[in-house]
Amino acid sequence: MNDILPGEVETWQFMEETARRVFKAYGFAEIRVPVVEKTELFKRSIGETTDIVEKEMYTFNDRSDNSLTLRPEGTAPVMRAYCEHKLYALDAVSKLYYLGPMFRYERPQKGRYRQFHQIGAEAIGVADPKIDAQILAMLTHFFAEAEIPDISLQINSLGCPACRPAYREQLIAALESQLEHLCADCQRRFRTNPLRVIDCKVPGCQSATQNAPAIIEHLCPECDDHFATVNRLLKEMEIPFTVNPRMVRGLDYYTRTTFEMVTNSLGAQNAVAAGGRYDGLIREIGGPDQPGIGFAMGLERLVLLKGQSSVAPQRPELFVAALGAEAGDWGFLLAAKLQRLGISVELDYAGKSLKSQMRRADKLQARHVLIVGEDEIRSGTAQLKNMDAGTQSPIALDRIETTLPKILSGEFTP
Repeated sequence: MNDILPGEVETWQFMEETARRVFKAYGFAEIRVPVVEKTELFKRSIGETTDIVEKEMYTFNDRSDNSLTLRPEGTAPVMRAYCEHKLYALDAVSKLYYLGPMFRYERPQKGRYRQFHQIGAEAIGVADPKIDAQILAMLTHFFAEAEIPDISLQINSLGCPACRPAYREQLIAALESQLEHLCADCQRRFRTNPLRVIDCKVPGCQSATQNAPAIIEHLCPECDDHFATVNRLLKEMEIPFTVNPRMVRGLDYYTRTTFEMVTNSLGAQNAVAAGGRYDGLIREIGGPDQPGIGFAMGLERLVLLKGQSSVAPQRPELFVAALGAEAGDWGFLLAAKLQRLGISVELDYAGKSLKSQMRRADKLQARHVLIVGEDEIRSGTAQLKNMDAGTQSPIALDRIETTLPKILSGEFTP
């Protein structure tokens, strides 16, 4: 788990603000859910044979002996809130997004921590493939607005309860013939969760499953039509993508369309956003039989790709360099009035020399410095320095509360 410090947090804020702005354009509203849920929610939704449930969840019993879990992902809690508050009664279609920390006990690696942060979105109540295409368009739009390079979209279909069982039996038979070449995890789960074997990143498993049957070749007519429509709509929107038959998701609730946004810049774990359809999930956790589709993206990895230096830290509009006790008090009160107007102001608290204060103003990259001492207070005129232009101009103190905000906003030049 890691701290996010000033100098780093600006990039995080940029990502969050970009997501809010882009998602709002597509009709999504923010939802906030607890970081702790009943353990049963994740067992029922994610699947008891998944790596998350078997190995990675932070689970504990509270004082009433209830089994609770720090949320390892965001979709299940959002669906729980959707059912609990009967959001389906408010509107036939619910479009929700969330931001916040998740928790998984897994091996830390580049861009991955045991407390990590996700931005995710869920669209509930629409079975039409147009919503699949819209979700992918929104995700592509986000990456463009965030100016994150080297990102490509991969899609696949995992079928539905009508066509997946027959494919599953064929896949198990194919995996059984390669059992000795699979890793220990895949040997253990190839019957209970065979799709997960296809997605295993161990080189031996990738090689052993190279000729395994692909699910998109075994789709029922309805799933085939659905996937074909998603492909067509993406092409008509001129959104680049590739079909990756080996790309599956590690959670049991996915059906039909699945997708990942991948990069070549972060090593073997190359997905920075991923998601898909989960048409049976809401029914599985006790809600109405409503279709849904969504995605999540890891903020730590987005920040790595963006680069922290690419988002400039906030610059104070004004630094008050006050010399002497009387000027210090005057400058403090002026700063308070300007801050209440929403103007970013910094000042010296220790009565340091003008040279020291100017050095701090320069370090903070203040746009302007107001230089005021006892002589300036008696004369009624101080000096305002534009740090970017390197110019300095007198400013009358009796009108400074009205003129200074106009100067700082660029409304007029002194």
